[in-house]
Amino acid sequence: MPRTSDTAPPATLPRGSTALFALAGGIAVANVYFAQPLLVSLGEEFAISPAALGAVVTLTQVGYGLGLFFLVPLGDLLDPRRLITGQLALLAVALLCVAGANSATALLAAMAAVGLLAVVTQSLVACAAALAEPGRRGHVVGAVTSGVVIGILLARTASGLLSDLAGWRSVYLVSAALVCAAALALRRVVPPRTAPAPAIGYGGLLASTVRLFAREPLLRLRASYALLVFASFSTLWSSVALVLSEPPTALSPTAIGAFGLLGAAGALAANAAGRLNDRGHAHRTTGAGLALLCLSWLPLGFTRHSLWALAAGVVLLDLAVQAVHVTNQNVIHALRPDAGSRLIGGYMVFYSIGSAVGASAATALYSAAGWTAVCVLGAGFSALALAVWAFDPRLTARSSRCPRPFPYGP
Repeated sequence: MPRTSDTAPPATLPRGSTALFALAGGIAVANVYFAQPLLVSLGEEFAISPAALGAVVTLTQVGYGLGLFFLVPLGDLLDPRRLITGQLALLAVALLCVAGANSATALLAAMAAVGLLAVVTQSLVACAAALAEPGRRGHVVGAVTSGVVIGILLARTASGLLSDLAGWRSVYLVSAALVCAAALALRRVVPPRTAPAPAIGYGGLLASTVRLFAREPLLRLRASYALLVFASFSTLWSSVALVLSEPPTALSPTAIGAFGLLGAAGALAANAAGRLNDRGHAHRTTGAGLALLCLSWLPLGFTRHSLWALAAGVVLLDLAVQAVHVTNQNVIHALRPDAGSRLIGGYMVFYSIGSAVGASAATALYSAAGWTAVCVLGAGFSALALAVWAFDPRLTARSSRCPRPFPYGP
């Protein structure tokens, strides 16, 4: 007779394995950002016009958004070991297709596939949260998210260096090898599911994701934070290169990219926020993070006059964004641990929407009204998120209460 959750002990995440989850998450998510420093090289090789080069990044992001809704929820239905290692194996194949592309059509199709499969990053976050002991869940989610943050930060730097040394195709060949290594390592660490699979098909799984949003007001609240916070985040990072490349700073692309490394502070915030969540301070951590996000736009407003002001604003903004993001993930997973993958996948869709809104609005506004208007936009997104937190105390208070231990698996 199959073992059920009543007779089988819940699988747990070995303490030494958290770093592996963080490393694998960083390796996977970096593939979404590798192309950004390579656009000129790709345009020259595949005869893509400058106006159309944005499609390389856009299709990768579109693929990522689709994966969040259609692939990440599978973590609540399938065995996590097979799902994660299978996605990583397919991601490696997609990366090889990018490296071997011989036409613009093949390149764009492979980029979309890379984005679709890179959502294994969120499958890793959901799996780590489910496997962690309840008293350490915030710490584990924070640690894995730190790895993701570092992967995003280092992606552009690593891509540029490898491209200079051995050509742009080497970036994707090296990444494919790292992804395969991560898959093999995780296969030895991720335990098989011990609870029986839920009696629900794939269509029902997707429908239940939508129903979770209809039934869980706290999930809707946290998703609204994600949309506004990442709209603010994207407002900065989609437009700051425009202002820095112009006089009086007139920085090179390499110097501009170096400012992204200051965001490593966000990795520290992810760990700290996770520990505060474990101590029951999710509500306060969220409020502090949103207030800090609003404050970050004050020094950012002086970017044209002081690079030190830009550096201070970047550190504050990344600290704030990662603190709220980790808190959000911990809170929503605790709502329904049996549906953790669906919750995180649905939540991240709002992350993607916010990022897209911020990027499109900021670039258009910079062309029309300049950097000050962009800063007002970013501060506006931040202030709106803080207002939502301040004026809905009934829901935000619930954020600090997490359910007690639960069995892994639906």
